[in-house]
Amino acid sequence: MDRVIITGASGFVGQNLFSYLSEQYFLIDEISLRNYDWKENLKGAAIIHLAGKAHDTKNTSDASEYFKVNTDLTKELFDAFLKSEIKDFIYFSSVKAVTDEVSEVLYEDIHPNPKTPYGQSKLEAEEYILSKEISKGKRVFIIRPCMIHGPGNKGNLNLLYNLVKKRIPYPLAVFHNERSFLGIDNLNFLVKEILLNTNIVSGVYNFADDEVLSTNELVKIIAKVSNKKNLSISIPASIINVITKFCDLIKFPINSETIQKLTENYRVSNKKIKIALGIEKLPYTAQEGLEKTIKSFINK
Repeated sequence: MDRVIITGASGFVGQNLFSYLSEQYFLIDEISLRNYDWKENLKGAAIIHLAGKAHDTKNTSDASEYFKVNTDLTKELFDAFLKSEIKDFIYFSSVKAVTDEVSEVLYEDIHPNPKTPYGQSKLEAEEYILSKEISKGKRVFIIRPCMIHGPGNKGNLNLLYNLVKKRIPYPLAVFHNERSFLGIDNLNFLVKEILLNTNIVSGVYNFADDEVLSTNELVKIIAKVSNKKNLSISIPASIINVITKFCDLIKFPINSETIQKLTENYRVSNKKIKIALGIEKLPYTAQEGLEKTIKSFINK
């Protein structure tokens, strides 16, 4: 079976993808770009580049750190790929590389305008990759996943779960939003299909579940799976805005960026990748994936 190189294999996505592809009889090599000898181990059929500096919602990271890791290391790895015999390069970028706000639905052809150093560093890496001429027989994929979740995942889902678990009312029920999620099982499936299907052409592809959900619906799912009562309340938006501004000033973990993520619309189209694969639906619904994630919190 083909040998696949994964960077960032110790992260949440990397650990899951490593296990899944191993079960699918791929041979997996982990490489760390921090080690100076990584170029000597660059042999295989594909590189999946996951390593990067994640978005810091507390805004404590220096902007230059994002560009050193997300941009410069990606450029170096991609140059090594171009010189190698490896056929496929799969770069995990982010929907945040192109926009922080989505008014309608996000498609791959959007004109990019990221506002954060995280998104800008990811976009710069994308632009570098797309600027290079690719040898015949090689394929290059830029993957833009939306919010990824799964067993062992942390972040806003864990925050919502803890609210429900501790019987603290979710205070933002006044906001009615729609956003896309990406369950780790669907992510794993899509990567496997790209690796196996040589008819899929190089390009930029969004990764998202088929359905969108509101945060209110998400809280209901968490309450149902946790066997807890949904205690959501609707505090007026004007009061929420005053509270979040105060939280920003005192550097409280729940800040305006966290509130925005919980209440914004962020709908992402996965139509392009499904057309490329010749499928109508992904294996798991958004609700199935989220239920699995919440159950992992409970079992933990």
